Amino acid sequence: MVQYNFKRITVVPTGKEFIDIILSRTQRRTPTQVHKGYAISRLRQFYMRKVKFTQQNFHDKLTTIIEEFPRLDGIHPFYGDLLHVLYNKDHYKLALGQINTARNLIGKISKDYVKLLKYGDSLYRCKSLKVAALGRMCTVIKRVSPSLAYLEQIRQHMARLPSIDPNTRTILICGYPNVGKSSFINKITRADVDVQPYAFTTKSLFVGHTDYKYLRYQVIDTPGILDRPFEDRNIIEMCSITALAHLRAAVLFFLDVSGSCGYSIAQQAALFHSIKSLFMNKPLIIVCNKTDLQPLDGISEDDMKLVMDMKAEAMKTVIGQGGEPTDDNSVLLTMSTLTEAGVIAVKNAACDRLLDQRVEMKMKTKKLNDCLNRFHVAMPKPRDQKERPPCIPQAILEAKAKNADETTEKEKRKLERDLENENGGAGVYSASLKKLYILANDEWKGDDIPEILDGHNVADFIDPDILTRLEELEREEGVLQGLEGDDDFEMDGAELTPEEQAILAEIRKKKSLLIQEHRIRKSTAESRSTIPRKFDKNRRFTTQRMDRQLSSLGIDPSKAINRARSKSRGRKRDRSPDRSENGVDSMEVDGEQSNKKLRLRSKSVSRSRSRPPPGELIPGEGLRDTAQKKKAIGLAHSSSKKRNKDARKGESDRVIPSLKPKHLFSGKRGNGKTQRR
Repeated sequence: MVQYNFKRITVVPTGKEFIDIILSRTQRRTPTQVHKGYAISRLRQFYMRKVKFTQQNFHDKLTTIIEEFPRLDGIHPFYGDLLHVLYNKDHYKLALGQINTARNLIGKISKDYVKLLKYGDSLYRCKSLKVAALGRMCTVIKRVSPSLAYLEQIRQHMARLPSIDPNTRTILICGYPNVGKSSFINKITRADVDVQPYAFTTKSLFVGHTDYKYLRYQVIDTPGILDRPFEDRNIIEMCSITALAHLRAAVLFFLDVSGSCGYSIAQQAALFHSIKSLFMNKPLIIVCNKTDLQPLDGISEDDMKLVMDMKAEAMKTVIGQGGEPTDDNSVLLTMSTLTEAGVIAVKNAACDRLLDQRVEMKMKTKKLNDCLNRFHVAMPKPRDQKERPPCIPQAILEAKAKNADETTEKEKRKLERDLENENGGAGVYSASLKKLYILANDEWKGDDIPEILDGHNVADFIDPDILTRLEELEREEGVLQGLEGDDDFEMDGAELTPEEQAILAEIRKKKSLLIQEHRIRKSTAESRSTIPRKFDKNRRFTTQRMDRQLSSLGIDPSKAINRARSKSRGRKRDRSPDRSENGVDSMEVDGEQSNKKLRLRSKSVSRSRSRPPPGELIPGEGLRDTAQKKKAIGLAHSSSKKRNKDARKGESDRVIPSLKPKHLFSGKRGNGKTQRR
């Protein structure tokens, strides 16, 4: 079986890309260093190698292009004519011929310049000859750049062509535009051809596959054909003509009897008679489509006569294949792709006709005789006139009878689907699972299932008068709620004595203070508003409050107040160089130091006092004592030494740096950019 896979054709580079590929390969694959002190034979060999290598690369690349593109004279006629219709055979051959000429010219240039290099007498002359040789080769490639671009466009289009096997079982669909061809192939195959209510929706060949009697058939949907001279047909129509002319297939000629396609039956019949020469030696079936809009029996007599004439032409193909003239059931068929009526019958008829024709053709070949010579059918001769019927044991007969009875019972048994259809269908009928219960008495299946709670049946504890008793309880509860409402009262203080009223006011004040304190403690730092000191009554006069509180305790507050005032300072007061009096570590400061240094040092001291020492234990850190904290800090430092040494961002940094990136340290590059060779 021949398969044409045009997707494997190598990409054709443009002229500039072609030159870049070859010259960069020459630079990378050949030596690049040469000195004028070398012997002249070594210099000649150095540059001859570059010229030969460049020529060989050009030759290999161009040969690949020429060999991978199909030769129109060496492939199947269907593909040969199809490529001629799509791309013009003359232009195609001319482009490949120019590529072949360029290959020969490059070989000739290489041969000439290698001969000249053999007589080079200096490094400069050898290098000049090499540059001239490579330059002339690149010039040849630049001249064939249009041919390379044309072949690349052809390659891209050929890669999108459907994979059609010209020798396999094929069903071909043809007819006027918009008669239902694409809808039919969508119904019988997995192909997804676009279907629209206008003509020439299908502009190329589409292929789908279907199975019939365990055999695979390929179904080809062709574009619509119009009834006009052969010379006036466009590329889209010529694709259909090419497929009809070269493929051995069963042809389905679609006929729109309703006329909704925009063409009458007379026009469609004229098209049939104009292309009937393409149906020779092929199974032909006339399919009357869109019978849901117009049945075949409802057309006019003139149209019916035209249909019968087409049927008579189709019968000639049946007679030519050795069929009987009366076998007209498989020649004229009706169907509707909208309601799918008759679609499968058309497919089966086409497959049967095609299979019969292929079998008949194989029977006529010489290969069949070679196979029959290898077969021998042995027929036993009777030795006497006694009848010997087959002997079947009685146990086998009984088992067969039993299996037959079981099969009959299964067929008679009603399924849930049958019950559902009888009782209203899906959504109305609800299947009952109780009928499958296995009980001692089948009458119990419809009873309600008792609810068991703590080993007791709930139904045994149900009071039939429970609703009446519930109403009585609700009335009694309403009466009790009314009595409790009369007992409620609110203390307004009018009946209390002045002493009791003062106590009540003190209690209410204390309660409100407790509520406020609770709310303050409950609020978080984010939601709590900060009150300035001068507006906070509890923090406004700190020394007076301290004097009042200490005096109430019987302690002299003067020393504490003086010490607090000596520690506080004004905003414009300068810091003292020696702060040993205020409890801060004394610092030795030279008298000549500037105030700026004093301010910086004083700031650092005050900031250092605001944080604890590094080894001091802070409650809530989860450590036992100061020694354990110092040990933990030491372990943390030691574990991070290696990570810091490797410049890691953290424990999760798993980057393995490449000390010598391959793209920076491989290949041979001279000074400057790649474009400047």
